[in-house]
Amino acid sequence: MALKIRLARGGSKKRPFYRIVATDSRMPRDGRFIEKLGVYNPLLPKDSEERVKMDMERVKYWLGEGAQPTDRIARMLEAAGVLTKKERSNPKSGTPGKKAVERAEEKAAKAAEAAEASAAPAEEAAAE
Repeated sequence: MALKIRLARGGSKKRPFYRIVATDSRMPRDGRFIEKLGVYNPLLPKDSEERVKMDMERVKYWLGEGAQPTDRIARMLEAAGVLTKKERSNPKSGTPGKKAVERAEEKAAKAAEAAEASAAPAEEAAAE
């Protein structure tokens, strides 16, 4: 059985509230879970202690049993000091798309033409 520690959504429309649960990865997101480990309320301020509450002993137990935390839960556990901080790198996230590259090239070409056009009358005036 592939165990996961993940978020299960609750709350009404546009008012999210999440339970932190240990579950079989094959179960639906909001479906059956093995154990409730805590709660996460994203509507509260980030510096609030009430925003994330976890039973750390049970979280450590499930990690010891081989449960894999999702990315969001892993970040919460890193902030709590349970997991070591991982180096994350997504080098492609900052590169512009095709259209943006084309627009930048067109803008550079227009700027070069404008610079040549403004430099030509200045050279003629200097020659006289």
